[in-house]
Amino acid sequence: MTGRTRRRWADLSGRQRAALAALAAVQLALAVGAWTDLARRRPDEVDGSRGLWAVVIAVNWVGPLAWFRWGRRR
Repeated sequence: MTGRTRRRWADLSGRQRAALAALAAVQLALAVGAWTDLARRRPDEVDGSRGLWAVVIAVNWVGPLAWFRWGRRR
C-alpha cells in the first residue's frame, strides 16, 4: 500500500461527485451502445465471436472502444 486512505463518497466535493457521475454515465452509454450495436448486427458483420465481444465490451472503457474500432466489419 502507498499509505493512502480510501476516500468515501461523502468525502468528495460536489464537483468531484459530478465528475465521477459524468464519467460513469459516459462509460455506461458506451457499453449500452456497443451491446446494442452488437445485437443488431448480422453474424457476417461481426469480426469474431459475438459471445467474446459481449464479454470484451464489459471491460471498462477499453471494451466498448475496441468494439467500435475492431469488432465491426464494414
